Amino acid sequence: MSQLRIGVIGAGGIAQDRHIPALATLEEATLEAVYDLNEATAQSVQKRFGFTRVCGDVNELLDQVDAVIICTPNKFHANLTVQALDAGVHVFCEKPMAMNAIECEQMIQASKRAGKVLTIGYHYRSTTEAQAAKKLIEANEIGEPLVARAHAMRRRKVPGWGVFTNKELQGGGSLIDWGCHFLDLTLWLLGNPKPVSVSGKTYNTLSKMTDQVNEWGKVDPATFNVDDHVTAYITFENGLSLLFETSWAANVKEDSEGVSISGTTGGIDLFPLEVNQAKHGLLLNSQTNYTPGETDTGVAQLTNFLRACQGKEELVVKPEQAAQVTQIIDAIYRSSEIGKSVEL
Repeated sequence: MSQLRIGVIGAGGIAQDRHIPALATLEEATLEAVYDLNEATAQSVQKRFGFTRVCGDVNELLDQVDAVIICTPNKFHANLTVQALDAGVHVFCEKPMAMNAIECEQMIQASKRAGKVLTIGYHYRSTTEAQAAKKLIEANEIGEPLVARAHAMRRRKVPGWGVFTNKELQGGGSLIDWGCHFLDLTLWLLGNPKPVSVSGKTYNTLSKMTDQVNEWGKVDPATFNVDDHVTAYITFENGLSLLFETSWAANVKEDSEGVSISGTTGGIDLFPLEVNQAKHGLLLNSQTNYTPGETDTGVAQLTNFLRACQGKEELVVKPEQAAQVTQIIDAIYRSSEIGKSVEL
């Protein structure tokens, strides 16, 4: 198979801003067709990017392509993925994988049944810093990981567009939209250890207050019913622990994001990438001057997906790993709901 025919299901912002422009740069594939529930949106995108056809329904699109990129609200990820896989089409599905872990398992079983590739759009793994950090950890630069910390904090950036604050369509707020990236990245750097206990707390107090400042559009405090701030403490079978925090709205000094892992012989931080060690009677901090690789994460993740479809590369994001992220998200929400830790 020389060039893959690609279809896009869901023609909103993530398709227009990341995936369709990335596809245009890749020789391995051509954008064949787009379907969106709002046909006018799909036609507008066709006019902008010039692909072959707008399809009237999903089945019509699946008949035309070898692989699809699913960019719909979270509620539809599982059903569309299973439908595409059962039609013999490879699937790249945007994050999070699904609304819950049960749906994730349905997607995995459909992939195995069809013998087709399934991956999830956790693009932070594809950053050059994350790829370098993975190599350093696997090269034993920090020894055995002991404690990890991950944070993805925005001071006042609740998405005031689309369906990001629609719990029925998205399943949650800051955790399922943004924090999931940092859960995924941290788990991957740690080698995806098995979680055994999750204690979590979700908040949406700030976004329900009137007269709030928000940099990303208007949000109705009267109808806001998803999380805008989440904390969690996760322990793993091998003794590791993870402290996690994410927000769309929090009274912090500034936006910040990062992962920090402390091991037996050193530690690693990103972003930015730094290795911290104690040796030769010294405390040493090492920073990188250059990290190789594709700097456009949209291009990097789709390149890996397409080459995996062609049998040329192993997937960077395996569906079983993405399902583990959703399992932990489920547990955080459940822990907050019942007011105690959840055993897995």
